[in-house]
Amino acid sequence: MSDPKPQKKSGLLGNLAFNIIIPVVILTNLSSDEYLGPAWSIVAALIFPIGFGIWDLKQTSKINPFSVLGIVSVFLTGGISLLELPAEYIAIKEATIPAIIGIAVLITQRTSKPLLKVFVLSEQIINWENLNQSLENSGASNEFEKKMAISSYIVAASFFLSAALNYILAKVILVSPPGTTEYTEELGRMTALSYPVIVIPSMLMLIAALWYIFAQIKKLTGEDLDHFLADV
Repeated sequence: MSDPKPQKKSGLLGNLAFNIIIPVVILTNLSSDEYLGPAWSIVAALIFPIGFGIWDLKQTSKINPFSVLGIVSVFLTGGISLLELPAEYIAIKEATIPAIIGIAVLITQRTSKPLLKVFVLSEQIINWENLNQSLENSGASNEFEKKMAISSYIVAASFFLSAALNYILAKVILVSPPGTTEYTEELGRMTALSYPVIVIPSMLMLIAALWYIFAQIKKLTGEDLDHFLADV
């Protein structure tokens, strides 16, 4: 009975602390030569999200492709920074990851396992057995598939928006030469700003997709949404 609470708490606090707060503090405050220096501060900052990502993968019995994608993204950021490649590479990398996810959402929409069910309509939210049965009874299964496609377009658009904002933010923030203390501090600033600048607009679009599909479920089945929510 006490297991679910710690898992929820560590998931929320752990993601914030290890992926955002600690790396930002290290990059913005410890990158000068009197502390860790530019290179070692990047290494130290990367240890936390990578370590947390690997731990999170071990905690779940199956591999989450998006956790793996996140770890790969962190490795790429570290590699580009430590090799002192031009900031353009960071900007391209920052835009490529969400763009790939957006394309995957559109492609998988035509398969039996659309990514929309991962981002918006997971089994933790929707009782699919009840919903599918109700849609069949009302003869609205085909119509619901069309509504799912529209919701997928909204979700994909949120990732394409994130890709564009990622690229713009990296181009605006990363202006110093790679390998310098200033560049490392800019990496920290970019990480800190990514949440208000990128995550909030993307989350609003995901919420819009969720609201839309929930409204369609109620409209097509004629039943209250509570009937289709998964038991917690």
